[in-house]
Amino acid sequence: MTIKKIGLMALMLLTATCGTSGALAEKQYRHIQRIAVWAPSMTIGGPAFDNQTIRMVVHASVGGSSLVLHLSNLRGTTPLVVGKVSIAAQAHGAETAAGSLRPVTVSLARNFTIPAGAEVVSDPIPMTVDAGQNLLVSMYLPQATRSATWHSDAFDTTYLSESGSGDRSDDADGGSYIKSTTSWYYLSGMDIVSRADGTVVAFGDSITDGYNTPVGAYARWPDYLARRLADDRHPMGVVDAGIGGNRVLTDVPNIWQGISAIKRFGHDALEQPGVRTVILMEGINDIGNDAGPDGGPLTAQDLIDGYRKLIRQAHDAGVRIVGGTMLPNKGAGYYTEAHEAIRQACNQWIRSSGAFDGVIDFDRAMQDPSDPLAMRASYDSGDHLHPNAAGMQAMANAVDLRLLTK
Repeated sequence: MTIKKIGLMALMLLTATCGTSGALAEKQYRHIQRIAVWAPSMTIGGPAFDNQTIRMVVHASVGGSSLVLHLSNLRGTTPLVVGKVSIAAQAHGAETAAGSLRPVTVSLARNFTIPAGAEVVSDPIPMTVDAGQNLLVSMYLPQATRSATWHSDAFDTTYLSESGSGDRSDDADGGSYIKSTTSWYYLSGMDIVSRADGTVVAFGDSITDGYNTPVGAYARWPDYLARRLADDRHPMGVVDAGIGGNRVLTDVPNIWQGISAIKRFGHDALEQPGVRTVILMEGINDIGNDAGPDGGPLTAQDLIDGYRKLIRQAHDAGVRIVGGTMLPNKGAGYYTEAHEAIRQACNQWIRSSGAFDGVIDFDRAMQDPSDPLAMRASYDSGDHLHPNAAGMQAMANAVDLRLLTK
């Protein structure tokens, strides 16, 4: 039996024995709506840690209560010993808000081991969170680790205590956290109980991941979409499942850019609690690297066949999938006339095939009116491939919210 299953059994036992009668509690438990509100996609290749504490920021896309964390050794090759985990509201930097620190347990234990290739789910944490609120999750790692399961490009700040400094997970102040990075480690999700109408997963590459957006500004297009949904009559959780450099068809030789979309789609998108709709925008890295299947050159049909596989996976899981057209990128390093022909052919198929449950025309929303093959200058981060914050907001504004709430 895996640790993850043990954790769920403990949750069921706790629910059946707390407060009211077992039958009533069982009925209440079945009617809880748990949804994912934050869940970065994880890859291999992170740094090692040794007897130190990692304090990470989690930005909730929608509000709710009874928090659950997902802790991951999915890409690890050796067991991960976890000494302690805590969660708190963020006051400033690594400092927690007064009185907000809560212990995090797995199967009622504060210390546990996550096997290589596995993830665990925490017990419910009696805590509420508001839409857009920041929480601090601290993880103490008492033993030397190997390469971490991580999300490299967090565009948020993670705080680290000194190697060998011991357990600082219950520190309310941030004084022991003397270093910082912009990656997340071993923390792969947060779910809540919420009245929100399910979860939307934004699935893609560095454009979805937020490359070139300011650290801690939450200026990725999924962040702007989450704020639009929070203000809508039908609020929903939003999960950003983008990975920089990721491809649809093939794994990336640079291991921290992840396995292919086809391989990771089930785990990173379809298994998110409460997922109703996936927005897929990916393929420009396949095109830019001419990365066809089996090491051959890429064709538009190859990429379309990959999209069809993802659509089939989503529909088999009972999840709607909305296709996003790829952005204009004239002037970027990826751009050639041959590459552009593939992008145009794939975008036209996305628009007209009817294979997706809906379409978001990011391409048209981002075009320079004087040159539709290029990104509008006011939306360009400077590399002609990745949008700046204004461009990210324009992408979010291009989403017809009715596509997500059907």
